[in-house]
Amino acid sequence: METNELMKKAVKFHGHTCPGVALGVLVSKYILEHGNDFSIDEELVAVVENDNCSVDAIQALLGTTFGKGNFIHLDYGKNNYTFYNRTNKKAVKLSLKSSSFGNHNLSKNERIEGLLKSKPEDIFKIREVEFNPPEKAQIHNSINCENCGDATMAIKIQEYEGKKLCIPCYEKIKKITI
Repeated sequence: METNELMKKAVKFHGHTCPGVALGVLVSKYILEHGNDFSIDEELVAVVENDNCSVDAIQALLGTTFGKGNFIHLDYGKNNYTFYNRTNKKAVKLSLKSSSFGNHNLSKNERIEGLLKSKPEDIFKIREVEFNPPEKAQIHNSINCENCGDATMAIKIQEYEGKKLCIPCYEKIKKITI
């Protein structure tokens, strides 16, 4: 798919055009162009190190989502993106080059245009990394919180004074008793 078509699809998902979405388009374009290494299905896992606009483009274009358990967010504030293919056991990391995104003298549209005309290799340091993917998503039973009644994933239940509590209720009760 052409870069402009990828951008349209990402913007439709994200809601507006911005340089961050353009970054995510370039990341996704690299993965799509290396389809033999990274086929787009549940065996592809994306680990992103930020929560900026770029991650919406990745979800929209590569089908990696929290719901399928193949989209992992690490809150490091870095424009780093690691992809794992569980089938062929390959992994690649794309890290934004410090010189790639810093020209704030350009207008937003000029920055977007410049990014979309670039090759992913021009904007990112790209390297193979050790294959060490996060665990596959697990399905767990739910337990009702004994305080609010909400069904809660069993592994997230906290026990306090013999009661099984969801995290918000546990934190609220714990705070009151301190």
